[in-house]
Amino acid sequence: MKTYKILSIASTLLLSFLSCSPIEDRDSLENSFDLDKLELLLVKQSGNNGNGITLKMNTKGVYGYWDYNINREYTDEVSFIYPIPGKAKFTYYATTGYINNDDLSDVKYDIKKEIEVNIEELDQQLPGQYYDLVGENLEGKTWVFAGGLGGSKYWYMCPGDNPEKYEEIWWDAGECCPPIDVDGKMTFDLDGGANYIYYESSESEPKKGGSYSFNGDFSKLIITGEYKILGNEEPRGNDKGVYEIISLSSDRLILYVPTNGGGTGWCWQFVPLYK
Repeated sequence: MKTYKILSIASTLLLSFLSCSPIEDRDSLENSFDLDKLELLLVKQSGNNGNGITLKMNTKGVYGYWDYNINREYTDEVSFIYPIPGKAKFTYYATTGYINNDDLSDVKYDIKKEIEVNIEELDQQLPGQYYDLVGENLEGKTWVFAGGLGGSKYWYMCPGDNPEKYEEIWWDAGECCPPIDVDGKMTFDLDGGANYIYYESSESEPKKGGSYSFNGDFSKLIITGEYKILGNEEPRGNDKGVYEIISLSSDRLILYVPTNGGGTGWCWQFVPLYK
């Protein structure tokens, strides 16, 4: 009898608790932030048609970053010279106190708003790296290995994590074991976008759809798309397409990765293709 009474009391308390507790519908929890509250401004630095751009995020209490295609900056206002004529979209990715969440530590920057601009002319001088890479008149430029089959010092192993020692050759791989695209070429242009075009050989069809960008201080060259730079084969390349710039001038491009798939540094040297 005592056991029955204890179970009866426990059952009564459990039923009472369940009847008083609200049932949480987890599927109904949503982000309550209204994108209409996010005010973005775009200001042309000189005239209405030029490429000097200032972007502003004007809503208080919102934090995030600007992605303006050639770089990202974690700030509410950014000014830059845009190198690509034509229509462009710039995006602000936000996380904010308006989000219906007490803990923002796991919130990703998946709230975004775009602002569009039409750049009709490049009325402001671009950073010199664009002219070196693309051509002095921004006409597009093609680069090839500074060597070739049987050559040397164009594709080699070097010390890792030390770009200052890029000339210290541990293994001159191009001399004996060149990459499969040793006779290839790669073109950079600004024809409606920062386009990167890859050719596996001098006679092969172009592989289009890639793009390129620099980081903020022009110390890195980033290639996006399926095809990376010449000689990017594993384990010597970089699957993310990020390369440190050792040197970029009108007649030389030297790139470096501090750690490749083989656990060493690797260096590439290119020169323009002049026909």
